[in-house]
Amino acid sequence: MATTSVSAPAGSGPWQLARAELRRRTSVKISLAVVALFVITAVAAPLLSSLGGWGPEEFDKSAVDPYLGGQPIGPFGGVSAEHWLGVEPVTGRDLFARVLHGAQVSLLIAFAATAIVVIGGVAAGTAAGYFGGRTDTVLCRLMDLTMSFPSLIFMIAMMSVARDVNRIVLMTAVIGLFGWPGIARIVRGQTLSLKHREYVDAARVGGAGPWRILTRDILPGVAGPVIAYTTLIIPGMIATEAALSYLGVGVRPPTPSWGQMIAESVAFYDTDPMYFVIPSTCLFLTVLAFTLLGDALRDILDPKGSRT
Repeated sequence: MATTSVSAPAGSGPWQLARAELRRRTSVKISLAVVALFVITAVAAPLLSSLGGWGPEEFDKSAVDPYLGGQPIGPFGGVSAEHWLGVEPVTGRDLFARVLHGAQVSLLIAFAATAIVVIGGVAAGTAAGYFGGRTDTVLCRLMDLTMSFPSLIFMIAMMSVARDVNRIVLMTAVIGLFGWPGIARIVRGQTLSLKHREYVDAARVGGAGPWRILTRDILPGVAGPVIAYTTLIIPGMIATEAALSYLGVGVRPPTPSWGQMIAESVAFYDTDPMYFVIPSTCLFLTVLAFTLLGDALRDILDPKGSRT
């Protein structure tokens, strides 16, 4: 007896539909372009800054006027053929080089902290949802405790006390420490809904162990919401790093950071507004682009997800 198999139309899977939907949205295309631009500039910061001829920590005293309190010489904060985005007041350091290297530091901390959050959250969420019982109770209480903890105060205290530790490593660890419960709750809920599906029960009856079921059946099912949520975590991490640096407990000078540059520019806002506008614009555009991209991915990959 001949049998016929019916397959889904080509390109009708969730990922193909997601790609088609992402291509259709103009806002997503613009967001992807902005994200790609800043990621590429961060990765290629040493090369791009060398094209301008100045490093992020090089002083150019000839670009500032010592008789006017170190104000940049020339319009728009000292913009010239030698300094494409102008210079810092007083020091004369090249803003183009410092913005590029600031993007490298900010995005490195944000991506690394996001990786910690996602790995920890997915591990805790799948364990709580799949094993249940005491494991679920303990992990849920730990999530509640972490989320209720005054994380910003702890971050400021830790960064102030640990003066001899590498600030980039410490900021990454501290920021990542408090971010995992949110994604863990999402993964736990998804795991609870997946672990009693027919194909999971069939794998369990067939002798598959917990590790095999988790990696082959559960994790692929939670991948969509995790990817969408991850994209929304990144702008929060960037903003947190900028806030800590703005408060003076972030990376130490002369290592550039967007938050640190914004904090230093406040004193010169009236006399050199470009020093404030440039890093602020970079921070705003990056956070906005990641947020719009994350919203679009959430609508497509997790349409039933909560917006609360």
